[in-house]
Amino acid sequence: MAGLFIICLSGDRERLQFAAMAASVAAVSGTEVQVFLSMNAFPYFVKGHAKEAPAEGAVGQAMERHQVPPFFQIFEQAVELGDAKIWACSMAMDVLGVKEDGLESIVAGPMGLTKFFSDAEGSTVLTF
Repeated sequence: MAGLFIICLSGDRERLQFAAMAASVAAVSGTEVQVFLSMNAFPYFVKGHAKEAPAEGAVGQAMERHQVPPFFQIFEQAVELGDAKIWACSMAMDVLGVKEDGLESIVAGPMGLTKFFSDAEGSTVLTF
């Protein structure tokens, strides 16, 4: 499966923002995009969890002051306007006790890391 595969691990605003921008630009440009959410990035895609991540540094703080569209909104646009799918790490779901119905609607469902890597073979993989 060719396309862009993005792994989101960090819970920092800047990393999530850049991952969302890369996913959105690629998706609306006709590239198939698969996003894998795990570790500290995963909770932002659980119903009821805050959707604003803390800034890692000065750029993240400036993005907040300038009201840059938040990463969650940009991920939504990637799914709605392009060919992007967002997957939740099944291990993170187990560790945090999150069931599939607890995921935000933009998440396609759970996926294991082995399947994600298998699907990504021969494709571009970015990690944030």
